Amino acid sequence: MTIAPPTDPGTAHRTGKGALFSAVALTAVVVYLGALRNGYALDDVLIVAMNPLTHHLGGAWQAFREPYWPATTAAAMYRPLPIASFALDLQLDHVAWLHAVNLLWHAGVSVVVAALALRWTASARGAWLAGLVFAVHPVHVEAVANLVGRADLMAALFTILATYLALEYDRLWWSLAALALGLLSKENAAIAPVLIAWGWVVGIGRPAGRRRMWAYAGGWVVVGVAYAAVRWTVLHPYARVLHLAPVFVAAGPGAVRLTAIAAFADVARLLVFPLTLRVDYSPAERTLVSSAFDTRFLLGAACLVAWAALVWVAWRRRDRVAAFGLGWIAITLLPVANLLFPTGVLTAERTLYLPSAGLALAVSAWLKHLAPRPLAVLLAVIVLAGGARTAVRVPVWRDSRSVTLSILDDSPDSYAGPAGMIGIYLSEGQPKRALEALQLSTRVYDRVPTVYLEGAYAAFKLGRSRLADSLLDRLEQLCSRCLFYYQFEATTARAWGDTAVAESLLARMRRLGTP
Repeated sequence: MTIAPPTDPGTAHRTGKGALFSAVALTAVVVYLGALRNGYALDDVLIVAMNPLTHHLGGAWQAFREPYWPATTAAAMYRPLPIASFALDLQLDHVAWLHAVNLLWHAGVSVVVAALALRWTASARGAWLAGLVFAVHPVHVEAVANLVGRADLMAALFTILATYLALEYDRLWWSLAALALGLLSKENAAIAPVLIAWGWVVGIGRPAGRRRMWAYAGGWVVVGVAYAAVRWTVLHPYARVLHLAPVFVAAGPGAVRLTAIAAFADVARLLVFPLTLRVDYSPAERTLVSSAFDTRFLLGAACLVAWAALVWVAWRRRDRVAAFGLGWIAITLLPVANLLFPTGVLTAERTLYLPSAGLALAVSAWLKHLAPRPLAVLLAVIVLAGGARTAVRVPVWRDSRSVTLSILDDSPDSYAGPAGMIGIYLSEGQPKRALEALQLSTRVYDRVPTVYLEGAYAAFKLGRSRLADSLLDRLEQLCSRCLFYYQFEATTARAWGDTAVAESLLARMRRLGTP
């Protein structure tokens, strides 16, 4: 007996979409299967493994009344949804399950990107391109393979949904709900209204009449004000310090902007040809740019001009999807680009997770007319090359030691590799080697307060109180209002059984004043 293909065009269309979305989701999961062997790395330790909220079911609700970071670290973020999701996941008490959920979030975002491309390019070929490019893009490894990257995954999904629901279906209330969920995941979801407005400008969806546009604007204001009020209520009792990227410490506003534009060369490389990946882009791997004639600035400016030229060409050709995708890249990058204000990082690969969706949309618009055979070859190259690079990179995020060793290897000129080893050596009970790592780190860059705090820990551990005091003097020169550092490091010392070190740190804190 033979089975005839479906004769109903609608059935065939649904079958094709199902195959497309299933393949994209499966690809997004398969290339990250190695993450199931990962544990806790860097920020995962404080935010997930050692966070009291994540270890009981009630923490899922309590997360909405607590900061994202522990209060002893100068809590300055409010991201309750990721914390709530960790609390739910840890009911299974297995770190592999937490990583599996990250993979599912990434698969969901990949499918939504494919759905946007399918709808807006009206091309299954464009949808395959967008979905697979996004699913295997190596720049996503930091966001997917590191547990705390879930905030980026969740914010990306809700931001894309808020944009899609507004532009494609004009569903105001559902779009606002997605925006609210995005803001509760990570602050960068605040750019969703700008994406929607950009869609209106290029002609992808437009509400019926100005009154409807004003309704959207009013809704955005209400959601924004409500979010800001809740955020302020939760965070205002805690000490907060502006955390600058190390390269920006003591830098003037002009140098900050010149350095930010120079960083566009890294952004362009990571989006277009992400062969070389790094956990860290700190001094002296990347240093301050103070002149407009610096070749690094000129290269970054050239990338910016090239992007503007592509937008202009897409606009002139009335290629709405390409123009929208290219604009998407700039809009979603702007909050972390250090142009409006300096942030805590110069460049971080996790911050390119949402911008890369714009690249995927632009690629789908440019290449949707490829003939089937060249398209199949291109998709195979994308999946094999991108998937292989991603799979190879995933084990870097196995634990804090593996991440730190990768910094030493990938960014040998950075202070951050030796600085990371200070904490590794302390956790392994090797304070002498921790002090050696301190010397290596400060020889490269000497303006990071936490390096001196950990060095003081090692000195106290070795009974060298005079050295510890001099290191803490240096910390206080760099950050005079940072008493919370002492409290945090004392808590860590107690957790590692170093009660005497904890008491020495707390005694110093009490002499300086209460936090």
